[in-house]
Amino acid sequence: MKRFFITMFAALVLAGCGDKVEKVVLFDGGNLFEWNSVTKSETDAERDVKVFSVQQGNIFVTGVPFGYLYTKEKYDNYRLHVEWRWVGEGTNSGIFMHIQTPDIMWPKAIECQLCAGKAGDFVMLGGSKIMDIECKGEFPIKERYGDFERAAGEWNEADIECDARTIKVYINGHLANECTVIESSGNIALQSEGGPIEFRNIYLTKL
Repeated sequence: MKRFFITMFAALVLAGCGDKVEKVVLFDGGNLFEWNSVTKSETDAERDVKVFSVQQGNIFVTGVPFGYLYTKEKYDNYRLHVEWRWVGEGTNSGIFMHIQTPDIMWPKAIECQLCAGKAGDFVMLGGSKIMDIECKGEFPIKERYGDFERAAGEWNEADIECDARTIKVYINGHLANECTVIESSGNIALQSEGGPIEFRNIYLTKL
């Protein structure tokens, strides 16, 4: 009987280990060692600006010059969590998924729009396409289902589920958009495009 209970306990422990979710921290509030950046600097003054930095445990993005901070690693089949807030009035930024062409302006990727008033829109960058709409023009857009972002200065949450060829975006807990993509893996990026913005608590869990 004693051996039976030991065996059952071991089986339960192993079962629990099998359900363990793999969490990958992309930013822990300390540094940007696991990230690369691309900026479009057109003047000497812009080239002197540190566009991406860590301030008080958050990633601070100037918004000018334009560019993006992207992960050195590529990822697939994950749920990404990102928190952001505007410093001052809301302007423009975004989260890129499935980057196929890093190190260029702008890369081939799917953008989850964070532009004030449009958070949750999908923007196709660099010639990328989705199956849900006819992708015409330089930056095709699939609009969000509703407006779920908070006022400028308040923290927002974006949860982006990339499961095989499906992307679903949740803004502050609400399903804001979904699409079917062609490329299902790539780098992840945070955009500089318009004005100051902060990011924190950036991690993903493998699906």
